[in-house]
Amino acid sequence: HVQLVESGGGSVQAGGSLKLTCTASGYINTDCMSWFRRAPGKEREGVAAYTHEGRATYYKDSVKGRFTIARDNAKNTLYLQMNSPKVEDTAVYRCAAKPGPYWGQGTQVTVS
Repeated sequence: HVQLVESGGGSVQAGGSLKLTCTASGYINTDCMSWFRRAPGKEREGVAAYTHEGRATYYKDSVKGRFTIARDNAKNTLYLQMNSPKVEDTAVYRCAAKPGPYWGQGTQVTVS
């Protein structure tokens, strides 16, 4: 049984920093893990991901240069370092992993 658990969300001031963590239990493909978010009243959108079997990364244009995706394969853990967050980054952030796909329950990030 695969379970993804996010942590690290909370309130942060614009220009600060926050680090999200997604810890997986059970078998997942750490080469195919992603971060998504959904802001109030908006569609879910991809924020950052490992692509090409983990050999490349994808970032949404608006977070390039500010957010960094990272992973620790030994710990089955995915990270999202959020530097200089903006008010428009406020959303519920969820991690996803393959196969499955599997989803975490989400963690709220509020930037003010």
